Amino acid sequence: MKIAVWHNLPSGGGKRALYNHVKGLLERGHTLESWCPPTADQTYLPLSDLIKENIVPLAQPTERADFVGSLFNPYQKIVDSINAMHHHSQQCANEINHAGFDILLANSCKFFHAPVIGQYIKIPKAVYLGEPYRLFYEAMPRLPWLALPPPNRAWWSSPRYLRWFLKNLIEVHGLRVQAREELRNIKAFDLILVNSLFSRESVQRAYGLDSKVCYLGIDSDIFKPLNLARNNIVVGLGSINGVKGLERAVNAIATIDKDKRPSLIWIGNVSDTIYQNQIEKLAFSLGVNFVPKVRISDQELISLLNQASVMIYTSVLEPFGLAPLEANACETPVVAIAEGGVRESIKDGINGFLINGNQPVEMGRAISRLLTDKELAYRMGKQARSHVLEKWSLDSAIARLEESLLNLTKEAKIIDPILASI
Repeated sequence: MKIAVWHNLPSGGGKRALYNHVKGLLERGHTLESWCPPTADQTYLPLSDLIKENIVPLAQPTERADFVGSLFNPYQKIVDSINAMHHHSQQCANEINHAGFDILLANSCKFFHAPVIGQYIKIPKAVYLGEPYRLFYEAMPRLPWLALPPPNRAWWSSPRYLRWFLKNLIEVHGLRVQAREELRNIKAFDLILVNSLFSRESVQRAYGLDSKVCYLGIDSDIFKPLNLARNNIVVGLGSINGVKGLERAVNAIATIDKDKRPSLIWIGNVSDTIYQNQIEKLAFSLGVNFVPKVRISDQELISLLNQASVMIYTSVLEPFGLAPLEANACETPVVAIAEGGVRESIKDGINGFLINGNQPVEMGRAISRLLTDKELAYRMGKQARSHVLEKWSLDSAIARLEESLLNLTKEAKIIDPILASI
């Protein structure tokens, strides 16, 4: 197949998954070329190391400083961003449509999640959607549509409240417009691929559309045992922000006796500095040695996964999560909160422990058990890598993706003659 790729991904698991997909499809003899805006991360696992990548301009919205403009800025920024993405996508699609590609494999957009480009592509088109735009459908920490509690009577009649009320009304309408466009974008694709059964259900809830699970895989030649000494370390992996639930991890570590308490090393590609400061203060107050590491090399990442005795996984409703399986491939067992996609990759008692809910004491006990029972930790680590090799190999993941794309192109070839005869 000649495959066009589009993405607007930040660094992280989604970009690693795309890099692996591109590399694997190339190794299977397919031809690929990529398009993206300048806002996509070009330094973390760059696709340009593998294929030609076309960086197509994307206009950035501007803000008005006058009084009326400041009221409408939240709405206007969304509308301008949507229009800019349409212009960008039209340009990409025009190049793709005239270059003899068999299929488009689109990926998530960091701004809108469901990419716009499907609306303009004339060849078969699939999207690998990491997740719907969760802010619209999950309380993070509250749904944006909910009205705030009514103010007292004195505040109600003040000009300041009226200004806030109008600004909030305009901003919420902007979010409704974006949600409408998200649905329009995702409906434009012939095939929606997702990373877990949990994600498939999320797509159904958010968009009312069916999707197909196409599980990801782990490169076990990169994520592998290094036969390093296991230290009194618990590792966490994921962007340092509220969605990854670092406070859950800190609270769990804090329940372990001080004389046995492990350090918590957290590895992230990006960090919300305000949130990181809050976590550092929480850790200090609870006597937890919290060590953040941001944007480290794969070599250091794999070394730390090999030195840690346990991975703690506390992400909030994570759609899938490569991190636990990457740890498993390094023979590191995982203690995870049983929510989201991790329930499909971690088998309780086999390659880790699943904790029913955010229960710091229970998580602390599971971690302590692995820290103190070296035989259990060793056995579970060996089982973990075997589990990855058997169920989560990168080669099988590429085969699943290839089959889905080939089937879509075959279906299109059958349908085209039928439509031509009508």
